[in-house]
Amino acid sequence: MRIFLLCQLLLCLFLHSTGICQGIESSVIAPFPLEVTTGKTTHLIFPFSIKTVDRGSPDVLAQKATGAENILQLKAAKPDFDTTNLTVITADGKLFSFLVGYADEPHSLNIQLTTSASQIVQMGSTEMNEARISDAAKEVDAGQAGNVSLKDKTSQTELSLSALYVDEDLLLYKIDLANNSAIKYDIENLRFFVRDKNHPKRTAIQETEIKPLHILGDTNAVAPRSSHSFVYVLPKMTIPDKKYLAVQVQEKNGGRHLTLKVRNRHVLKALTLNH
Repeated sequence: MRIFLLCQLLLCLFLHSTGICQGIESSVIAPFPLEVTTGKTTHLIFPFSIKTVDRGSPDVLAQKATGAENILQLKAAKPDFDTTNLTVITADGKLFSFLVGYADEPHSLNIQLTTSASQIVQMGSTEMNEARISDAAKEVDAGQAGNVSLKDKTSQTELSLSALYVDEDLLLYKIDLANNSAIKYDIENLRFFVRDKNHPKRTAIQETEIKPLHILGDTNAVAPRSSHSFVYVLPKMTIPDKKYLAVQVQEKNGGRHLTLKVRNRHVLKALTLNH
């Protein structure tokens, strides 16, 4: 690597008089110092999900935390290993660089990373940029447009779709859940299915679940006599005439289940999101 960089520098110096290298700029990413040990786990918490991890040495053990795409767990495979490096690229197109050394008692075991400690890298055109999706969801959440009005009520609870936006290859659904009772509404799940409008009584319902790309809002519970808004980001789609998109929320340990039926005519009312 050093030989390559030296050759590149000499080439630029040689060609400088012709102006070929005048437009080349470079910057150095200072690695973040990091300590790991054998008997304790160090957690790195990134602002977005982890796409790739590169270890400079097998003496550093690394894995993503179960159920958390943005948390990396690290341990030392053996004591007193030689200092090495670690590189992580996250889904928002950022590169994080670390210089990893051994310590019997690491100074920090849980480290929250910010984008100020990273460098932007060029992601492939097929990568879905999570930073862009997150920003779009926040913009929809802050908006007041009521271009769609769908509601379902039961037992002093109400589920409603209040806004629908399109942003290139994304559809963003703003959903409100109101709990007008004195009993907290614990959310078991909120899911999206494409279903047939009509089906014979003796046949099974044909449905396809659509997984959200991003969810904005606390999906655990709605307190008594209060309401909560969510923004669900789904892939851009239209709905065939003989089908509908079911937006279904179920109560944990309860029976207050609610469903919205989104038709293609509702999707066609989606507003364009202006960044």
